[in-house]
Amino acid sequence: MTPPSSPPDTTVKKPGRMRRPKSARAGGQMHAGPIAYVILALFTIGSLFPLVWTAIAASRDNNRLAQTPPPFWFGGNLLDNLDIAWNDANLGEAFFNTTIVAGTSAATVVFLSTIAGFAFAKLKFRGRGAMMLIVIGTMMVPPQLSVIPLYMMVAKLEWTDQLQAVILPSLVSAFGVFFMRQYLIQALPDEIIEAARVDGASSWRVVWHVVFPAARPAMAVLGMLMFVQTWNDFLWPFLVLSQTGNPTVQVAVAGLGRGYTPDQSLIMAGALLGTLPLLLVFAIFGKQIVGGIMQGAVKG
Repeated sequence: MTPPSSPPDTTVKKPGRMRRPKSARAGGQMHAGPIAYVILALFTIGSLFPLVWTAIAASRDNNRLAQTPPPFWFGGNLLDNLDIAWNDANLGEAFFNTTIVAGTSAATVVFLSTIAGFAFAKLKFRGRGAMMLIVIGTMMVPPQLSVIPLYMMVAKLEWTDQLQAVILPSLVSAFGVFFMRQYLIQALPDEIIEAARVDGASSWRVVWHVVFPAARPAMAVLGMLMFVQTWNDFLWPFLVLSQTGNPTVQVAVAGLGRGYTPDQSLIMAGALLGTLPLLLVFAIFGKQIVGGIMQGAVKG
C-alpha cells in the first residue's frame, strides 16, 4: 500500500535580494583599480616632463646642452641663468605689462561674454539665431588673416609700441560668448528670470542679481582660460610691441640668447620664469576652477 502523497507546497518564496557591490550603492564612492593608477601616473609624468626638462636645461650651460646624450638631471647654474635672463630681458617690466594686458582682457571678456551669452540664451529677439551663427562663424576664421588690416589700423592710430594696441583687440571673444551661452541655457532656469521680472526688476538688475551669481562658476573658468591665452599670446604682441619699449613676457623672452650660437640655457631660463606665474595662479585658484567646472556639469 503506497503512502499518501504530501500536498504540494503553495507558499510563494520571495526572491533573495542581490547584494550590489559597494561601489554601486547609492552614495558610495567608486574606487579605481591598479591599472587606472598606472595610466594616471603615466599621463602625469608625460604632462610634467616638459616643465621638468625646461628647469633642467635652465640649470645647465649651453655647452652641456649641446652634448649627446643631453642631461637628465639638474645642474648648478639655475640661479645664475635666472638672474641673467631676468636682467637681460627686462622681465620685471614685462611681467607688469603682461599682468595688465592679461588681467584687463580676461575681466572684460568675462563681463561682456556673460551679458551677451545671457542675451543669446534667454532673451527672445528677432535675428537671434542668425546673429549667433555669425558669432560662431567668426571662430572659423584664422586669426592670421586679420593681422595686416589690424596692424594698419593700429599704425594709423599711432598706437605701435603701446599696450592699448594689444589690449583692445582682445576685449571680446566669440568663444567666450558661445561658452557662456551654452552654460546659461542649462544653469539658469527661466522661472527665476520670470520671478525677478514679476518683482519689478529691470534688465540690468536681473543681470547683476540673477545672471552673474548663476554664471559664477563658468565665469571663473572663462576668466582663467582667457588669462592664460592672453599671457601666452606671442604673434600680435611681437608685431606691435618692441623688446626695449613696452614688451610683454613672450616678446621679452624672444630676445634672449640671441647671437651666432643661441644660448639655449638662457632661453629655457626665461621660459621658466614666464611659466611660473601661470603655475602660481592655478595653484591658488585651481580648486575653485575645478569646483566650478564640476558644479556646471551637475547643473547641466
